Amino acid sequence: MRPFLTDLSFPHHWQAEVLAARPLILPSRHFTYPRDVEEIERGALEILVRPDEPNAQQARDAESFLATCALGFRDPAVPTGVWATPNPDELCAVAGGYAYLIDTSAPENFTMIAYRPVLEVRALPAQGLLLFVGHHSILAWGAAGRAWESGKLSDEGVTITSVEGIVLRGLGWEMMSDKEAPFAVDLRTGSRMSLIQ
Repeated sequence: MRPFLTDLSFPHHWQAEVLAARPLILPSRHFTYPRDVEEIERGALEILVRPDEPNAQQARDAESFLATCALGFRDPAVPTGVWATPNPDELCAVAGGYAYLIDTSAPENFTMIAYRPVLEVRALPAQGLLLFVGHHSILAWGAAGRAWESGKLSDEGVTITSVEGIVLRGLGWEMMSDKEAPFAVDLRTGSRMSLIQ
């Protein structure tokens, strides 16, 4: 398995502690992601989350909770870790390539990224995006949620090579030529751009 990753590039209103195992006594607030899941039997990422609140009254009202995130794959090619997101109340947990975006102020609200698996998570604070790289395309997450999803960039495997301002450059494998071909994506829209820009 790949080493555990943590990226707190974005400001966030929570603290997260990854536990080695599920506690014998569960906290009063415990959430399993996704809600009805068979994959939990393969293992899970257990995270104790403590929401930060800006004032004393809110701090008294904020309760920590245990997030149990079902493990996708036990493969070193897929990430496992915790990321801050463009929304400071949201936490991104990735367990063996399964990615969950959890609202720490209302943890019953979450989104599971459709890629099975996510192969890379990349924070782009300057652009206000968290990128999820799949086998064929890239999905971008912004402060308000899903920002865009690129079209197909590869037949099998997307590699980001650089990010310059609003332009993301990368390589995608083409089955017909059996070669990696370069691409460029506009980070504002997810649209493919001309390579000479």
